[in-house]
Amino acid sequence: MSKEPTSAELPFFLRPAGLLVIVGILSAVKLFAAGNAHFVEDEAYYRIWGLYPALSYYDHPPMIGWWIALGQMLFGDTVFAVRALVVLMGLAGSLALWRTAAILFDRRVAGWSVLLLNTTLLLGIGGILATPDAPSVFYWGLSLWALAELSRSKNANWWLAVGLMAGLGLLSKYSVLFLGAGIVLWLLWVPEARRWWTSWQLWAGGLIALLCFAPVLYWNQTHDWLSFEKQFGRAGNGGFTFKYIFEYLGALFGLLNPLTAVLSVMGAGILLKGLKRKDSAASLVLLTSLPFFFYLIVHAFHARVQANWPAPLFPAFAMMAASFVAGCGAGQRFWPRFAIGGILVGMLAAVLVQFHAVSPLTGQLARKDPTFQLRGWPEIGRELRAIAEAEQANYVATTSYGLNGQLDFLQKDGLPVIQLTERIRYVMAPQPSMDLFDRPGIYVTEKRRDNARLLRKSFAKVEKRAELVREVDGVPLETLNVYKVEGRIGPVFEPIPYRR
Repeated sequence: MSKEPTSAELPFFLRPAGLLVIVGILSAVKLFAAGNAHFVEDEAYYRIWGLYPALSYYDHPPMIGWWIALGQMLFGDTVFAVRALVVLMGLAGSLALWRTAAILFDRRVAGWSVLLLNTTLLLGIGGILATPDAPSVFYWGLSLWALAELSRSKNANWWLAVGLMAGLGLLSKYSVLFLGAGIVLWLLWVPEARRWWTSWQLWAGGLIALLCFAPVLYWNQTHDWLSFEKQFGRAGNGGFTFKYIFEYLGALFGLLNPLTAVLSVMGAGILLKGLKRKDSAASLVLLTSLPFFFYLIVHAFHARVQANWPAPLFPAFAMMAASFVAGCGAGQRFWPRFAIGGILVGMLAAVLVQFHAVSPLTGQLARKDPTFQLRGWPEIGRELRAIAEAEQANYVATTSYGLNGQLDFLQKDGLPVIQLTERIRYVMAPQPSMDLFDRPGIYVTEKRRDNARLLRKSFAKVEKRAELVREVDGVPLETLNVYKVEGRIGPVFEPIPYRR
Protein backbone atom coordinates (compact mmCIF):
# COMPACT_ATOMS: atom_id res chain seq x y z
CA MET A 1 0.00 0.00 0.00
CA SER A 2 1.42 3.39 -0.98
CA LYS A 3 2.04 5.99 1.71
CA GLU A 4 -0.69 8.62 2.19
CA PRO A 5 0.71 11.91 0.80
CA THR A 6 0.73 14.90 3.13
CA SER A 7 -0.47 18.32 1.93
CA ALA A 8 3.15 19.52 1.75
CA GLU A 9 4.01 16.69 -0.66
CA LEU A 10 1.27 17.68 -3.09
CA PRO A 11 1.52 20.39 -5.75
CA PHE A 12 -0.19 23.59 -4.62
CA PHE A 13 -3.22 23.13 -6.89
CA LEU A 14 -4.01 19.79 -5.18
CA ARG A 15 -3.63 21.09 -1.62
CA PRO A 16 -6.73 22.26 0.29
CA ALA A 17 -5.57 25.89 0.09
CA GLY A 18 -5.02 25.67 -3.67
CA LEU A 19 -8.34 23.94 -4.20
CA LEU A 20 -10.05 26.62 -2.15
CA VAL A 21 -8.57 29.35 -4.36
CA ILE A 22 -9.52 27.63 -7.63
CA VAL A 23 -13.01 26.54 -6.61
CA GLY A 24 -13.55 29.91 -4.91
CA ILE A 25 -12.76 31.78 -8.14
CA LEU A 26 -15.07 29.53 -10.16
CA SER A 27 -17.82 29.98 -7.55
CA ALA A 28 -17.40 33.76 -7.58
CA VAL A 29 -17.91 33.74 -11.34
CA LYS A 30 -21.00 31.56 -10.85
CA LEU A 31 -22.41 33.97 -8.26
CA PHE A 32 -21.87 36.84 -10.69
CA ALA A 33 -23.71 35.00 -13.45
CA ALA A 34 -26.39 33.78 -11.04
CA GLY A 35 -27.36 37.35 -10.22
CA ASN A 36 -27.05 38.87 -13.67
CA ALA A 37 -28.09 36.28 -16.26
CA HIS A 38 -31.82 35.83 -16.85
CA PHE A 39 -33.67 32.57 -16.22
CA VAL A 40 -33.91 29.63 -18.56
CA GLU A 41 -37.49 28.41 -18.95
CA ASP A 42 -37.38 25.63 -16.36
CA GLU A 43 -35.87 27.91 -13.73
CA ALA A 44 -38.61 30.47 -14.30
CA TYR A 45 -41.15 27.70 -13.74
CA TYR A 46 -39.43 26.43 -10.59
CA ARG A 47 -39.38 30.00 -9.25
CA ILE A 48 -43.16 29.66 -8.88
CA TRP A 49 -42.58 26.54 -6.75
CA GLY A 50 -40.51 28.68 -4.39
CA LEU A 51 -43.36 31.15 -4.03
CA TYR A 52 -45.69 28.29 -3.00
CA PRO A 53 -43.75 25.63 -1.07
CA ALA A 54 -45.61 22.31 -1.08
CA LEU A 55 -45.16 18.67 -0.09
CA SER A 56 -44.41 17.82 -3.72
CA TYR A 57 -45.18 18.88 -7.27
CA TYR A 58 -46.37 17.35 -10.52
CA ASP A 59 -42.98 17.28 -12.24
CA HIS A 60 -40.60 16.40 -9.42
CA PRO A 61 -40.21 16.07 -5.66
CA PRO A 62 -40.09 19.38 -3.80
CA MET A 63 -36.47 20.01 -2.76
CA ILE A 64 -35.57 22.54 -5.46
CA GLY A 65 -38.74 24.44 -4.61
CA TRP A 66 -37.71 24.49 -0.96
CA TRP A 67 -34.20 25.68 -1.83
CA ILE A 68 -35.66 28.46 -3.95
CA ALA A 69 -38.14 29.41 -1.22
CA LEU A 70 -35.27 29.80 1.26
CA GLY A 71 -33.36 31.93 -1.23
CA GLN A 72 -36.42 34.11 -1.76
CA MET A 73 -36.81 34.52 2.00
CA LEU A 74 -33.23 35.79 2.18
CA PHE A 75 -32.90 37.79 -1.04
CA GLY A 76 -36.44 38.53 -2.25
CA ASP A 77 -38.11 37.52 -5.50
CA THR A 78 -35.03 37.91 -7.68
CA VAL A 79 -33.04 35.87 -10.15
CA PHE A 80 -30.16 35.67 -7.67
CA ALA A 81 -32.47 34.39 -4.92
CA VAL A 82 -33.61 31.48 -7.09
CA ARG A 83 -30.02 30.38 -7.74
CA ALA A 84 -28.22 31.37 -4.54
CA LEU A 85 -28.43 28.02 -2.74
CA VAL A 86 -27.50 26.12 -5.89
CA VAL A 87 -24.11 27.86 -6.06
CA LEU A 88 -23.49 27.70 -2.30
CA MET A 89 -24.42 24.02 -2.09
CA GLY A 90 -22.07 23.39 -4.99
CA LEU A 91 -19.25 24.63 -2.74
CA ALA A 92 -20.40 22.34 0.07
CA GLY A 93 -20.64 19.46 -2.39
CA SER A 94 -17.02 19.98 -3.42
CA LEU A 95 -15.97 19.77 0.23
CA ALA A 96 -17.95 16.54 0.66
CA LEU A 97 -16.38 15.09 -2.49
CA TRP A 98 -12.88 15.91 -1.21
CA ARG A 99 -13.59 14.16 2.07
CA THR A 100 -15.16 11.15 0.33
CA ALA A 101 -12.24 10.63 -2.05
CA ALA A 102 -9.70 11.21 0.73
CA ILE A 103 -11.31 8.45 2.80
CA LEU A 104 -11.80 5.97 -0.02
CA PHE A 105 -8.45 6.66 -1.72
CA ASP A 106 -6.10 9.44 -0.58
CA ARG A 107 -5.61 13.21 -0.61
CA ARG A 108 -4.10 13.20 -4.09
CA VAL A 109 -7.21 11.53 -5.52
CA ALA A 110 -9.36 13.94 -3.48
CA GLY A 111 -7.69 16.99 -4.98
CA TRP A 112 -7.96 15.71 -8.54
CA SER A 113 -11.60 14.73 -7.94
CA VAL A 114 -12.60 18.23 -6.86
CA LEU A 115 -10.85 19.88 -9.80
CA LEU A 116 -12.17 17.43 -12.37
CA LEU A 117 -15.74 17.72 -11.09
CA ASN A 118 -15.75 21.51 -11.02
CA THR A 119 -14.48 21.67 -14.59
CA THR A 120 -17.00 19.30 -16.12
CA LEU A 121 -19.01 21.24 -18.66
CA LEU A 122 -22.38 20.26 -17.20
CA LEU A 123 -21.62 21.29 -13.61
CA GLY A 124 -18.92 23.87 -14.28
CA ILE A 125 -21.08 25.80 -16.72
CA GLY A 126 -24.57 24.74 -15.67
CA GLY A 127 -23.77 24.93 -11.98
CA ILE A 128 -25.85 28.09 -11.55
CA LEU A 129 -29.12 26.63 -12.83
CA ALA A 130 -31.85 26.09 -10.26
CA THR A 131 -33.24 22.74 -11.38
CA PRO A 132 -33.89 19.48 -9.47
CA ASP A 133 -30.50 18.20 -10.64
CA ALA A 134 -28.70 20.54 -8.23
CA PRO A 135 -30.05 19.07 -4.97
CA SER A 136 -30.03 15.59 -6.53
CA VAL A 137 -26.27 15.79 -7.19
CA PHE A 138 -25.68 17.35 -3.76
CA TYR A 139 -27.51 14.74 -1.67
CA TRP A 140 -26.30 11.81 -3.79
CA GLY A 141 -22.77 13.06 -3.08
CA LEU A 142 -23.49 13.43 0.64
CA SER A 143 -24.81 9.86 0.69
CA LEU A 144 -21.51 8.65 -0.75
CA TRP A 145 -19.66 10.71 1.87
CA ALA A 146 -21.65 9.09 4.70
CA LEU A 147 -20.98 5.64 3.22
CA ALA A 148 -17.27 6.44 3.05
CA GLU A 149 -17.28 7.50 6.70
CA LEU A 150 -19.09 4.26 7.53
CA SER A 151 -16.57 2.22 5.59
CA ARG A 152 -13.66 3.88 7.38
CA SER A 153 -14.97 4.07 10.95
CA LYS A 154 -16.98 0.82 11.04
CA ASN A 155 -19.44 2.83 13.16
CA ALA A 156 -22.95 1.59 12.35
CA ASN A 157 -24.49 4.91 13.35
CA TRP A 158 -23.35 6.31 10.01
CA TRP A 159 -26.22 4.34 8.45
CA LEU A 160 -28.55 6.91 10.00
CA ALA A 161 -26.72 9.66 8.11
CA VAL A 162 -26.79 7.60 4.92
CA GLY A 163 -30.56 7.19 5.27
CA LEU A 164 -31.05 10.91 5.91
CA MET A 165 -28.96 12.01 2.93
CA ALA A 166 -30.52 9.45 0.60
CA GLY A 167 -33.97 10.48 1.83
CA LEU A 168 -33.21 14.14 1.10
CA GLY A 169 -32.01 12.98 -2.30
CA LEU A 170 -35.35 11.28 -2.88
CA LEU A 171 -36.97 14.62 -2.03
CA SER A 172 -34.90 16.06 -4.88
CA LYS A 173 -35.38 13.66 -7.79
CA TYR A 174 -36.75 10.16 -8.28
CA SER A 175 -33.48 9.02 -9.88
CA VAL A 176 -31.96 8.74 -6.38
CA LEU A 177 -33.91 5.47 -6.08
CA PHE A 178 -31.12 3.96 -8.20
CA LEU A 179 -28.60 4.96 -5.54
CA GLY A 180 -30.50 2.73 -3.11
CA ALA A 181 -30.19 -0.14 -5.57
CA GLY A 182 -26.45 0.49 -5.78
CA ILE A 183 -26.07 0.45 -2.00
CA VAL A 184 -27.82 -2.92 -1.89
CA LEU A 185 -25.42 -4.24 -4.54
CA TRP A 186 -22.45 -3.04 -2.46
CA LEU A 187 -23.86 -4.72 0.65
CA LEU A 188 -24.27 -7.99 -1.24
CA TRP A 189 -20.98 -7.92 -3.13
CA VAL A 190 -18.36 -6.82 -0.58
CA PRO A 191 -17.73 -9.43 2.15
CA GLU A 192 -16.83 -6.89 4.83
CA ALA A 193 -20.02 -4.92 4.07
CA ARG A 194 -22.33 -7.91 4.56
CA ARG A 195 -21.99 -7.57 8.32
CA TRP A 196 -24.28 -4.54 8.17
CA TRP A 197 -27.33 -6.65 7.27
CA THR A 198 -27.62 -7.57 10.95
CA SER A 199 -27.23 -3.98 12.15
CA TRP A 200 -30.42 -2.25 13.31
CA GLN A 201 -28.93 1.08 12.14
CA LEU A 202 -29.02 -0.11 8.52
CA TRP A 203 -32.75 -0.74 8.73
CA ALA A 204 -33.33 2.45 10.72
CA GLY A 205 -31.49 4.37 7.99
CA GLY A 206 -33.80 2.85 5.40
CA LEU A 207 -36.78 3.89 7.50
CA ILE A 208 -35.41 7.45 7.75
CA ALA A 209 -35.08 7.58 3.95
CA LEU A 210 -38.68 6.35 3.59
CA LEU A 211 -39.95 8.90 6.12
CA CYS A 212 -38.17 11.68 4.23
CA PHE A 213 -39.87 10.48 1.05
CA ALA A 214 -43.29 10.26 2.75
CA PRO A 215 -44.45 13.78 1.68
CA VAL A 216 -43.93 12.81 -1.96
CA LEU A 217 -45.81 9.54 -1.48
CA TYR A 218 -48.67 11.37 0.23
CA TRP A 219 -48.86 14.01 -2.50
CA ASN A 220 -48.96 11.36 -5.21
CA GLN A 221 -51.59 9.33 -3.37
CA THR A 222 -53.86 12.39 -3.19
CA HIS A 223 -53.21 13.32 -6.83
CA ASP A 224 -53.87 9.99 -8.56
CA TRP A 225 -50.12 9.15 -8.64
CA LEU A 226 -49.72 11.57 -11.54
CA SER A 227 -46.11 12.53 -10.81
CA PHE A 228 -45.05 8.87 -10.67
CA GLU A 229 -46.97 8.21 -13.87
CA LYS A 230 -45.26 11.13 -15.61
CA GLN A 231 -41.72 10.22 -14.58
CA PHE A 232 -41.76 6.42 -14.41
CA GLY A 233 -43.71 6.10 -17.65
CA ARG A 234 -40.92 7.65 -19.71
CA ALA A 235 -38.93 4.50 -20.47
CA GLY A 236 -41.87 2.69 -22.01
CA ASN A 237 -42.36 5.31 -24.70
CA GLY A 238 -41.48 4.00 -28.14
CA GLY A 239 -39.99 0.73 -29.30
CA PHE A 240 -36.39 -0.40 -29.50
CA THR A 241 -34.18 1.98 -31.50
CA PHE A 242 -30.53 2.93 -31.95
CA LYS A 243 -31.56 6.52 -32.65
CA TYR A 244 -30.74 7.92 -29.22
CA ILE A 245 -27.98 5.76 -27.77
CA PHE A 246 -25.11 7.45 -29.60
CA GLU A 247 -26.65 10.84 -28.92
CA TYR A 248 -26.72 10.01 -25.20
CA LEU A 249 -23.16 8.70 -25.06
CA GLY A 250 -21.90 11.64 -27.10
CA ALA A 251 -23.63 14.15 -24.86
CA LEU A 252 -22.35 12.39 -21.75
CA PHE A 253 -18.82 12.39 -23.16
CA GLY A 254 -19.03 16.08 -24.05
CA LEU A 255 -20.73 17.39 -20.91
CA LEU A 256 -18.38 15.47 -18.64
CA ASN A 257 -15.56 17.32 -20.49
CA PRO A 258 -14.11 15.13 -23.24
CA LEU A 259 -10.67 14.94 -21.63
CA THR A 260 -12.13 14.08 -18.24
CA ALA A 261 -14.36 11.49 -19.92
CA VAL A 262 -11.30 9.69 -21.28
CA LEU A 263 -9.74 9.67 -17.82
CA SER A 264 -13.00 8.39 -16.30
CA VAL A 265 -13.02 5.42 -18.67
CA MET A 266 -9.41 4.66 -17.80
CA GLY A 267 -10.16 4.97 -14.10
CA ALA A 268 -13.25 2.78 -14.38
CA GLY A 269 -11.04 0.08 -15.88
CA ILE A 270 -8.73 0.21 -12.87
CA LEU A 271 -11.61 0.23 -10.39
CA LEU A 272 -13.11 -2.80 -12.16
CA LYS A 273 -10.04 -4.73 -11.07
CA GLY A 274 -10.78 -3.64 -7.51
CA LEU A 275 -14.40 -4.67 -7.98
CA LYS A 276 -13.29 -8.17 -8.99
CA ARG A 277 -11.18 -8.31 -5.81
CA LYS A 278 -14.26 -7.12 -3.91
CA ASP A 279 -12.34 -4.10 -2.66
CA SER A 280 -14.71 -1.94 -0.62
CA ALA A 281 -13.73 1.50 -1.99
CA ALA A 282 -13.65 0.54 -5.67
CA SER A 283 -16.88 -1.44 -5.31
CA LEU A 284 -18.63 1.44 -3.55
CA VAL A 285 -17.83 3.94 -6.30
CA LEU A 286 -18.76 1.58 -9.13
CA LEU A 287 -21.76 -0.25 -7.70
CA THR A 288 -23.55 2.88 -6.51
CA SER A 289 -23.23 4.24 -10.07
CA LEU A 290 -24.00 1.19 -12.19
CA PRO A 291 -27.79 0.83 -11.65
CA PHE A 292 -28.55 4.38 -12.79
CA PHE A 293 -25.96 4.29 -15.57
CA PHE A 294 -27.39 1.09 -17.01
CA TYR A 295 -30.96 2.38 -16.63
CA LEU A 296 -30.01 5.39 -18.76
CA ILE A 297 -28.48 3.05 -21.36
CA VAL A 298 -31.69 1.01 -21.49
CA HIS A 299 -33.76 4.19 -21.68
CA ALA A 300 -31.62 5.46 -24.57
CA PHE A 301 -32.57 2.38 -26.59
CA HIS A 302 -36.22 3.48 -26.36
CA ALA A 303 -36.30 7.28 -26.01
CA ARG A 304 -34.12 10.35 -25.70
CA VAL A 305 -32.07 10.79 -22.53
CA GLN A 306 -31.95 14.46 -21.58
CA ALA A 307 -28.42 15.78 -21.20
CA ASN A 308 -28.84 16.69 -17.53
CA TRP A 309 -30.13 13.30 -16.34
CA PRO A 310 -26.71 11.66 -15.65
CA ALA A 311 -25.60 14.62 -13.46
CA PRO A 312 -25.75 12.68 -10.12
CA LEU A 313 -23.12 10.29 -11.48
CA PHE A 314 -20.58 13.02 -12.19
CA PRO A 315 -18.94 13.02 -8.71
CA ALA A 316 -18.31 9.27 -9.08
CA PHE A 317 -17.00 9.80 -12.63
CA ALA A 318 -14.64 12.48 -11.25
CA MET A 319 -13.33 10.04 -8.63
CA MET A 320 -12.81 7.39 -11.31
CA ALA A 321 -10.78 9.84 -13.40
CA ALA A 322 -8.87 11.08 -10.35
CA SER A 323 -7.96 7.58 -9.20
CA PHE A 324 -6.37 6.91 -12.58
CA VAL A 325 -4.43 10.20 -12.75
CA ALA A 326 -3.25 9.96 -9.14
CA GLY A 327 -2.06 6.40 -9.72
CA CYS A 328 0.27 7.37 -12.55
CA GLY A 329 3.91 6.96 -11.50
CA ALA A 330 6.79 9.38 -11.96
CA GLY A 331 7.46 7.99 -15.42
CA GLN A 332 3.90 8.58 -16.59
CA ARG A 333 3.76 12.35 -16.87
CA PHE A 334 1.50 12.40 -19.92
CA TRP A 335 -1.73 11.61 -18.09
CA PRO A 336 -1.39 14.19 -15.30
CA ARG A 337 -0.61 16.79 -17.96
CA PHE A 338 -3.59 15.52 -19.94
CA ALA A 339 -5.76 16.03 -16.82
CA ILE A 340 -4.39 19.52 -16.26
CA GLY A 341 -5.23 20.31 -19.87
CA GLY A 342 -8.79 19.13 -19.32
CA ILE A 343 -9.08 21.21 -16.14
CA LEU A 344 -7.80 24.34 -17.88
CA VAL A 345 -10.15 23.82 -20.82
CA GLY A 346 -13.06 23.33 -18.44
CA MET A 347 -12.16 26.42 -16.40
CA LEU A 348 -11.80 28.57 -19.50
CA ALA A 349 -15.10 27.31 -20.92
CA ALA A 350 -16.90 27.87 -17.60
CA VAL A 351 -15.65 31.45 -17.22
CA LEU A 352 -16.31 32.37 -20.85
CA VAL A 353 -19.82 30.91 -20.89
CA GLN A 354 -20.77 32.49 -17.56
CA PHE A 355 -19.73 35.93 -18.80
CA HIS A 356 -21.34 35.22 -22.16
CA ALA A 357 -24.58 34.36 -20.33
CA VAL A 358 -24.57 37.81 -18.74
CA SER A 359 -23.36 39.81 -21.73
CA PRO A 360 -23.31 37.94 -25.07
CA LEU A 361 -19.96 37.90 -26.80
CA THR A 362 -21.87 37.50 -30.07
CA GLY A 363 -25.50 37.18 -31.02
CA GLN A 364 -24.90 35.69 -34.43
CA LEU A 365 -25.34 32.09 -33.25
CA ALA A 366 -28.99 32.84 -32.31
CA ARG A 367 -30.85 29.62 -31.38
CA LYS A 368 -27.70 27.54 -31.88
CA ASP A 369 -26.26 29.32 -28.85
CA PRO A 370 -27.04 27.14 -25.77
CA THR A 371 -27.69 30.35 -23.78
CA PHE A 372 -30.43 31.56 -26.13
CA GLN A 373 -33.16 30.88 -23.55
CA LEU A 374 -31.68 33.64 -21.39
CA ARG A 375 -31.92 36.38 -23.99
CA GLY A 376 -34.31 39.21 -24.70
CA TRP A 377 -36.82 38.71 -21.89
CA PRO A 378 -36.69 42.13 -20.17
CA GLU A 379 -37.48 43.77 -23.52
CA ILE A 380 -40.38 41.37 -24.05
CA GLY A 381 -41.67 42.26 -20.59
CA ARG A 382 -41.67 45.99 -21.36
CA GLU A 383 -43.42 45.51 -24.71
CA LEU A 384 -46.01 43.23 -23.16
CA ARG A 385 -46.83 45.70 -20.40
CA ALA A 386 -47.43 48.39 -23.01
CA ILE A 387 -49.76 46.12 -25.01
CA ALA A 388 -51.66 45.06 -21.89
CA GLU A 389 -52.19 48.68 -20.91
CA ALA A 390 -53.36 49.65 -24.40
CA GLU A 391 -55.80 46.72 -24.52
CA GLN A 392 -56.98 47.31 -20.93
CA ALA A 393 -56.14 43.69 -20.16
CA ASN A 394 -56.81 42.26 -16.71
CA TYR A 395 -54.65 39.13 -17.02
CA VAL A 396 -52.12 37.36 -19.23
CA ALA A 397 -52.99 33.83 -20.40
CA THR A 398 -50.50 31.21 -21.63
CA THR A 399 -50.53 27.54 -22.64
CA SER A 400 -46.85 26.68 -22.04
CA TYR A 401 -45.27 26.20 -18.61
CA GLY A 402 -41.90 27.64 -19.66
CA LEU A 403 -43.35 30.79 -21.17
CA ASN A 404 -45.76 31.05 -18.25
CA GLY A 405 -42.81 31.04 -15.85
CA GLN A 406 -40.93 33.70 -17.78
CA LEU A 407 -43.94 36.02 -18.06
CA ASP A 408 -44.95 35.46 -14.44
CA PHE A 409 -41.56 36.80 -13.34
CA LEU A 410 -41.66 39.70 -15.78
CA GLN A 411 -45.19 40.62 -14.62
CA LYS A 412 -44.65 39.88 -10.92
CA ASP A 413 -45.67 43.41 -9.93
CA GLY A 414 -48.38 43.69 -12.57
CA LEU A 415 -51.05 41.50 -14.13
CA PRO A 416 -51.61 37.89 -13.05
CA VAL A 417 -50.15 35.35 -15.50
CA ILE A 418 -52.17 32.16 -15.81
CA GLN A 419 -51.46 28.97 -17.76
CA LEU A 420 -54.83 27.73 -19.00
CA THR A 421 -53.61 24.19 -19.66
CA GLU A 422 -51.93 21.64 -17.37
CA ARG A 423 -53.44 23.14 -14.24
CA ILE A 424 -52.04 20.20 -12.24
CA ARG A 425 -48.73 22.10 -12.31
CA TYR A 426 -50.20 24.88 -10.15
CA VAL A 427 -52.39 23.13 -7.59
CA MET A 428 -50.14 24.46 -4.80
CA ALA A 429 -51.04 28.07 -5.67
CA PRO A 430 -54.34 29.92 -5.15
CA GLN A 431 -56.60 29.22 -8.10
CA PRO A 432 -57.80 32.29 -10.07
CA SER A 433 -61.42 33.34 -9.84
CA MET A 434 -63.49 32.63 -12.92
CA ASP A 435 -64.81 36.20 -12.69
CA LEU A 436 -61.39 37.35 -13.86
CA PHE A 437 -61.98 35.80 -17.27
CA ASP A 438 -65.20 37.72 -17.75
CA ARG A 439 -63.00 40.72 -18.38
CA PRO A 440 -60.59 41.37 -21.30
CA GLY A 441 -57.20 39.71 -21.24
CA ILE A 442 -54.30 38.89 -23.52
CA TYR A 443 -53.06 35.49 -24.61
CA VAL A 444 -49.33 35.13 -25.31
CA THR A 445 -47.82 32.13 -27.07
CA GLU A 446 -44.70 31.09 -28.92
CA LYS A 447 -45.47 31.20 -32.63
CA ARG A 448 -44.35 27.59 -33.01
CA ARG A 449 -46.83 26.52 -30.29
CA ASP A 450 -49.75 28.81 -31.13
CA ASN A 451 -52.97 27.37 -29.64
CA ALA A 452 -55.21 30.37 -30.27
CA ARG A 453 -57.74 28.20 -32.11
CA LEU A 454 -58.42 26.30 -28.89
CA LEU A 455 -59.30 29.51 -27.07
CA ARG A 456 -62.19 30.14 -29.46
CA LYS A 457 -64.09 27.46 -27.53
CA SER A 458 -63.80 29.61 -24.43
CA PHE A 459 -63.94 33.21 -25.69
CA ALA A 460 -66.17 34.99 -28.19
CA LYS A 461 -63.32 37.24 -29.28
CA VAL A 462 -59.78 36.03 -29.98
CA GLU A 463 -57.97 38.62 -32.09
CA LYS A 464 -54.27 38.83 -32.85
CA ARG A 465 -52.80 42.13 -31.73
CA ALA A 466 -49.04 41.88 -32.09
CA GLU A 467 -45.96 39.82 -32.79
CA LEU A 468 -43.09 40.30 -30.36
CA VAL A 469 -39.63 39.21 -31.44
CA ARG A 470 -37.23 38.07 -28.74
CA GLU A 471 -33.75 38.85 -30.02
CA VAL A 472 -30.10 39.30 -29.14
CA ASP A 473 -27.95 41.96 -30.83
CA GLY A 474 -30.68 42.38 -33.43
CA VAL A 475 -30.68 38.67 -34.31
CA PRO A 476 -34.16 37.07 -33.95
CA LEU A 477 -34.45 34.17 -31.51
CA GLU A 478 -38.17 33.58 -31.24
CA THR A 479 -41.49 35.15 -32.17
CA LEU A 480 -44.32 35.50 -29.65
CA ASN A 481 -47.89 36.03 -30.81
CA VAL A 482 -50.14 38.23 -28.68
CA TYR A 483 -53.95 37.96 -28.84
CA LYS A 484 -56.70 39.90 -27.13
CA VAL A 485 -59.35 37.62 -25.63
CA GLU A 486 -62.71 38.60 -24.16
CA GLY A 487 -66.31 37.49 -23.88
CA ARG A 488 -66.11 34.17 -22.02
CA ILE A 489 -68.52 31.64 -23.54
CA GLY A 490 -67.29 28.35 -22.07
CA PRO A 491 -64.90 26.66 -19.63
CA VAL A 492 -61.49 28.28 -19.54
CA PHE A 493 -59.47 25.53 -17.85
CA GLU A 494 -59.14 21.90 -18.76
CA PRO A 495 -60.25 19.67 -15.85
CA ILE A 496 -57.69 18.99 -13.12
CA PRO A 497 -57.26 15.18 -13.06
CA TYR A 498 -56.89 14.45 -9.37
CA ARG A 499 -58.93 13.72 -6.27
CA ARG A 500 -59.34 16.45 -3.68
